[in-house]
Amino acid sequence: MNIAGLLGSLQGGIAQGVLWGIMVLGVYITYKLLDIPDLTTDGSFTLGGCVATVAILAGVDPILATIMGLAAGFLAGAVTGILHTVFEIPAILAGILTQIGLWSINLRIMDGKANNPLLKADTTISFYTDLLGITQSQASLLVGIILVVIVIAILYWFFGTEIGSALRATGDNEDMIRALGVNTGHTKLLALALSNALIGLSGAMVAQMQKYADINMGRGAIVIGLAAIVIGEVLMGRAKNFGVKLLSAVVGAIIYYLIRAFVLQLGMDPNDMQLLSALLVAAALAIPVAMRNYRQKKSYVAGDLYADEHLQREEKGGTDR
Repeated sequence: MNIAGLLGSLQGGIAQGVLWGIMVLGVYITYKLLDIPDLTTDGSFTLGGCVATVAILAGVDPILATIMGLAAGFLAGAVTGILHTVFEIPAILAGILTQIGLWSINLRIMDGKANNPLLKADTTISFYTDLLGITQSQASLLVGIILVVIVIAILYWFFGTEIGSALRATGDNEDMIRALGVNTGHTKLLALALSNALIGLSGAMVAQMQKYADINMGRGAIVIGLAAIVIGEVLMGRAKNFGVKLLSAVVGAIIYYLIRAFVLQLGMDPNDMQLLSALLVAAALAIPVAMRNYRQKKSYVAGDLYADEHLQREEKGGTDR
C-alpha cells in the first residue's frame, strides 16, 4: 500500500467528512429530534449543489451562491413540510414525492446537463487555496471547520429558545406539547425546512470542494447521514450536552469518510460503496439491539438461577425442620 497516497486519501476523507457533516446535522434534526427519516435529503443535497454551481458560473459571488443553495434546500424542506402537515401525507411519502420532483427541477436548473464543472471558477474553497497557498483538501477542511463551528453554535442557541424547545418537545411527546397549545404542524414544518436548509448548504459546499455539481451527487445521502449519526452515537453516546450530541454527528461523518477512504485505498470497487454504507448502517443499528437482547436474556437466566437456588434453600430448610 502506498503510504503517501493513503495519507492524502485520509486527509481528503476528513475534509469530505466535515463538509458532509453539515448534511448530517440536518438529518439529525429530523431523525433524532422528530423521529422522521426525511427522504427529501437526497434531492435537497443535490439541489443545493446545483443552485450554487449554476449561480457561480453565472458570475454570482461564491458566498452568495452558497446562501442561495441553503435557501433552495429550505424551500425543498418546506414543500415536504407542507405536504406532511397541511395535506396530512405521511412524512416518508412526502419526502419521496419531493425527492422525485427535485430530480426534474435539478435537471432544469442545470439546463438539462447531468453535471456542471467548476474547474476554472472562483469558489469559497479556491479563495483560501489562493490566499494561503494550501491544497484543495486543506482549504476544504478549513472552510468546513469554520462552517461546522458556526452551524453548531447557531443550532445550540436556537434549540435553547422557546420555539426550539417546542420543536424538541414535539419529537419527545407530541400529544403533551399539543395539549400545552403548541401547533405541532408548525414545528414539524420548521424542522423539515431547517433540516433541508443545512442539507442544501452542505450540497453547495461539497460541489465547490469537488469542483462540479452532478445530478447524482446526493444519491444515498440519507443512508450516509444515518450511518454517521449511528457511528457518532456509538463513539459519544453517553454525552448529555446537546452541543456535544450535535458534534457527535459531525464526528460520525468524519469517521464514515475515513473508513470509506481506507477501503478504497485497499482496492474496493467504488461501485460497492453504497452496499458498504447500507451494511454499516444495518450493523450499527442491529448490534446495539442484539447486545441489549443478550444482556436481557443473561439477566433473566441469572434471575432464574437465583430463584431456583432460593427455592432449594427454602425446601431444604423446611425438611430440616
